[in-house]
Amino acid sequence: LFTLTPRILDLGFAYLSSLPIWNLAEPVMEDLVEQVRESSSAAVLEGLDVVYVLRVPTHKIMRTNLGVGSRLPAFWTSMGRVLLAALPEDELHDRLSRLPRVRYTVRTAMDDATLLERIEEVRQQGWCLVNQELEEGLISIAAPLVNRAGKTVAALNVSGQANRTSEAHMREEILPALLAAAEAIAQRMPRG
Repeated sequence: LFTLTPRILDLGFAYLSSLPIWNLAEPVMEDLVEQVRESSSAAVLEGLDVVYVLRVPTHKIMRTNLGVGSRLPAFWTSMGRVLLAALPEDELHDRLSRLPRVRYTVRTAMDDATLLERIEEVRQQGWCLVNQELEEGLISIAAPLVNRAGKTVAALNVSGQANRTSEAHMREEILPALLAAAEAIAQRMPRG
């Protein structure tokens, strides 16, 4: 009975344009993509999902088809785990209790203990790497975007294809550039 029209984009644009951080983050992300030669995205947490608010694709023939507004399950993405790690413990457990269990790949973590262990690891190290838990061949690494008041407001990631980008390469080459970009964006954020 109902269909969306292009006017729905007005709502999305109003949301994104009301948050000047995305305008400030985009040039930093463009530099990051140029440096690491992989796509970069920023997302926020909404319920059990991450919602992409900014994406800078790489200029390769094969690219992941995600854009602004795309939703992915938070518990099985690097940005999601970064955002979940910033939640108070009771809120994290509440979301986990409502989580539908879907085995996306043979590597998908399914049980509460494993998911909580991986989120705790993110809290300890301050970043997250997910290797093919959501989709075969997809590897990504994420860091929090923390405002000047110390609150995690979004996450920033770099994603690539696991057949050409190893976990070691992500940690040794991409992670330092990602953390530097996250810090550069954080420095541009307003307080609060």
